[in-house]
Amino acid sequence: MKKLKLLVAEGNVPEENKYFKSKGIRTHTESLKESISNYYSDFEIDVVRPTTNISLNEVIPNLKKYDGLVWGGSSLNIYNNAIEITRQIDFAKECFKHIKNILALCWGLQVTVTAAGGVVRKSKNGTHIGIAKNIEITENGIKHPIYKNKDKVFTTPAFNFDEVETAPPNSIHLSKNEINFIQGLNFVTGISNVWGLQYHPEITFDKMVQLIKTRKEKLLKKKCFNSAEEIEAHIEDINNEKIKIKKHQRMAELKNWLDYIGKK
Repeated sequence: MKKLKLLVAEGNVPEENKYFKSKGIRTHTESLKESISNYYSDFEIDVVRPTTNISLNEVIPNLKKYDGLVWGGSSLNIYNNAIEITRQIDFAKECFKHIKNILALCWGLQVTVTAAGGVVRKSKNGTHIGIAKNIEITENGIKHPIYKNKDKVFTTPAFNFDEVETAPPNSIHLSKNEINFIQGLNFVTGISNVWGLQYHPEITFDKMVQLIKTRKEKLLKKKCFNSAEEIEAHIEDINNEKIKIKKHQRMAELKNWLDYIGKK
């Protein structure tokens, strides 16, 4: 396969990533690089940080050189009208003009859906705190290359409070579960073919546990859990599920997207 040139959009603000590092947690971009290296040794990654608007004028004229864009996670909520969010939506619209293949993960799905005319809201049926269970691939999803060699019903790392309410026009619904009806989505906007997931195949369960421990007080304040003991029980459940899931089964969607763009 050819050498891949990838652009990664960092969804978090710099302060959040600095906080991650102070707690010994890898940024989402660092996690992605590590996961890609399981499948590709010959790849080149550039990172863009649209939350800060720094160097975007230098990046935009060169977007066509990339084989694909990966847009990862964030602690932001898309419906909050903050400058760090609107900058990302505007940058996504520029990407739709120049990049043919986009893998949009969790926050990335929410940004690209919004930029393409869809709607994201706070999830009505609960949250995923480190894990999403019983995701079911739809009939359209079974036929889609993103789910090649994937179990029809699966468990995966996930961390989200929001969901896609309205998909962009002519979207293909790929997967669902009881909490998020849209777990997987494919749509075309501009010249971009967007494969979007509401979960994180590129992030390990171990990192999700780290995030839960770091966010313990916030999770209690948000009433996601009733007690510290309940959080510990949830972490134990994640660790038990982790044992059942092979690494390459967890990351199948990432591998399938890399294979897809690598053959283009």
